[in-house]
Amino acid sequence: MSSIPNSRQLVGRSVPRREDPRLLTGRGRFVDDIALPGMLHAQFVRSTVAHGEIVSVDLSSVRQVPGVVAAFTADDLQLGDIVAELARPLSEYVPTAMPILARDRVRYVGEPVAVVVARDPYAAEDGLEAAKVSYSTLAPVTCEEDALAPDAPRLHAEAAHNTLVDVSLFATEGIDDIFAGAYRVVDVETRTGRQNALPLETRGAVAHWDEREEQLVVHTCTQVPHQVRTVAARSLRLDERAVRVIVPDMGGGFGQKCAVGREEIAAAAAALRLRRPVKWIEDRKDALTASFLAREQHYRARAAFDAEGHILALDADVVCDMGAYSCYPFTAGIEPLMASAEMPGVYRVPAYRVRGRAITTNKAPTGPYRGVSRPQYVMVVERLFERAARELGLYPVEVRRRNVITEFPYTGVNDITYDPGSYLESLNLCEQQLRGEGWYEKQAEAAQQGRHIGIGYSCFSERTGYGSAAFAQRKMQIVPGFDISEVRMDTTGAVTVTTGTLSHGQSHETTMAQIVADELGLDLAKVKLHQGDTDRITYGWGTFASRSIAIGGSAVRIAAGRLGDKLRHIAAARWNTDPGDVELTGGGARRRGPEGDFLSYEELADIAYLKAHLLPKDIEPGLSATATFDVLNDGTFSNATHGVVVALHQGTGHVEILRYVCVEDCGVAINPQVVEGQCRGGIAQGIAGALFEQITYDAQGEPSATGFMDYKVPTAHEIPDVLIRHLETPCAFTETGAKGAGEGGTIGAPAAVLNAVNDALRPTGVELDNTPITPRTVHRALNHQELPA
Repeated sequence: MSSIPNSRQLVGRSVPRREDPRLLTGRGRFVDDIALPGMLHAQFVRSTVAHGEIVSVDLSSVRQVPGVVAAFTADDLQLGDIVAELARPLSEYVPTAMPILARDRVRYVGEPVAVVVARDPYAAEDGLEAAKVSYSTLAPVTCEEDALAPDAPRLHAEAAHNTLVDVSLFATEGIDDIFAGAYRVVDVETRTGRQNALPLETRGAVAHWDEREEQLVVHTCTQVPHQVRTVAARSLRLDERAVRVIVPDMGGGFGQKCAVGREEIAAAAAALRLRRPVKWIEDRKDALTASFLAREQHYRARAAFDAEGHILALDADVVCDMGAYSCYPFTAGIEPLMASAEMPGVYRVPAYRVRGRAITTNKAPTGPYRGVSRPQYVMVVERLFERAARELGLYPVEVRRRNVITEFPYTGVNDITYDPGSYLESLNLCEQQLRGEGWYEKQAEAAQQGRHIGIGYSCFSERTGYGSAAFAQRKMQIVPGFDISEVRMDTTGAVTVTTGTLSHGQSHETTMAQIVADELGLDLAKVKLHQGDTDRITYGWGTFASRSIAIGGSAVRIAAGRLGDKLRHIAAARWNTDPGDVELTGGGARRRGPEGDFLSYEELADIAYLKAHLLPKDIEPGLSATATFDVLNDGTFSNATHGVVVALHQGTGHVEILRYVCVEDCGVAINPQVVEGQCRGGIAQGIAGALFEQITYDAQGEPSATGFMDYKVPTAHEIPDVLIRHLETPCAFTETGAKGAGEGGTIGAPAAVLNAVNDALRPTGVELDNTPITPRTVHRALNHQELPA
């Protein structure tokens, strides 16, 4: 493994994003920009009932609609189902088959039942209105209590008690005695609202059959192109070679697009059947009601403390509403297993017990969303510490200080080893920042005037760089982890880099190029990144779980280093010197010493490609190198502390965020400006979950939010300016010293906002534990009225 460079020319600098000129001037190319000759347009007939048996699907009138070319049901296409597997006994995990189009039963409003293909999108929409689907309605299951009731209707015959996952990962021996003998036991019960990741670009696909290559080509906005290829090949019963997935520019994903969707497979099937290009673009209504959702979780937790505020034990029961089906490839275990495995977080918790369950309900399926359970369990643990501080008469920040991990590496009660971080340092710096700005004095002055200002914190870690070992612990049948990169130089000295990660806003074209340019002593403009093409990239797991720079960037650096070694050997042979006497700088190879001989990369490439007879016998022609990288331990942990100041408005219940401070440590920041963008975007989504966004369902399983009039998304007016302070604890086992930075903002925000609101509510004696925190709830609390259910 290469050592982390002591002198960095580009890594660590906020160089301008190379993507911006293209994207900001309208020259980006997204899925909906793709237009192919003879292209047709697809839309889906979707279920209008939450739960029912399909009696009949009559598309005869659809096919008579002007402009409609074809319409298909599940029986017409005969596609294989999507099944996500865990290698666990049926007592712990029940797999469910998700058909591409519903066959015998529908399980949520918006489930695709048939696909209509027409000459333009408008004719396709007209075709939808002509479809006649008859249902024998069944009683819907719309909440946890209904799902777990003894007489509840089963959504899947194989899933008793409508439970897909039921796992108790940890149970420290003697934990009940610890609780019995503790000086103080505090408990908290929290519920978090169901959310939509809401990428700016909705899902979509353009598929066509390439006769020359005998290949189905699918352009789609996914975070995991190789996994889409696998599902498409299996569902369509093709060799994987016969499926090519290409991802153009993508307008956000946030995890939602790393679950393989049904619609892109159905659109590909229609293109294969018709031998014509087919485009499907999801509209915003379908994106809100039928796409993958997240975050609907229920925690019952308690913690034992001694008289000085040291935590002694943590006990939690976690129930996650996963909707109608398991998502592929992560399964219904994605939320409960994440929460169960990592809940102790940044604190030294001596004893731990947890039960995690995933239930199935008549709602759109749950998939990953930025942070995956960590915003929820961090909120739970932070509420426990706040409650313990209140009941013990201690300052909440001091209780955290007494419990955060300070010695590394640290192996927790959850059998995870934490690499070095700055847990205490970030906490102290965040508090110092708010104190230095005078917020505690402003809070006291406001209290004297009858105004409500609160200060809240959250302290947390973000596990990043999940490798094969970490995912294998979940017993996934499909185990993500490694990444592969190729770095290739052409005859002009320009470099092409491939990566199995996939940018959907994370600036990979910039950050990966910074790594390569530093390694080869090359101008940044000479490096071009290729990603998101299953024919060009050997294999990749895409981008999720803050893995791109930690794992993908490490593979890129190793490959660049290997190419650099080859360049040194070629130059050394020309000069009859040792490769160790050759440095790569200024776009070529320079001989150390007074001679200062220099060969440009163009000259070296000329030898490697066009004058191979001049190469040393042990050097093969060409200039390329390939490398893989995997994390074979528990991963690396970024960490942060968020501090929030809020004001509560007595007359309206409005929560105004007056100040937001984030002190973060993601190891070596390849590009600090990019890291800050990730922090700010994540914090905005975390605030959205804390104060605004929620999708609810009525008793019939009808979703409440079908547009932005119903689903409240915060705007720039509601999101405050964020002060970001950076700490740097380099990771010892990634090639760049970097840790992940993609999800921390989202993880810390809900807990910090909720704690600040509760601090402001202290004079009322009311404490809130659920999110989103609505103005109605705050108004009632401030005015001593009964809180809404």
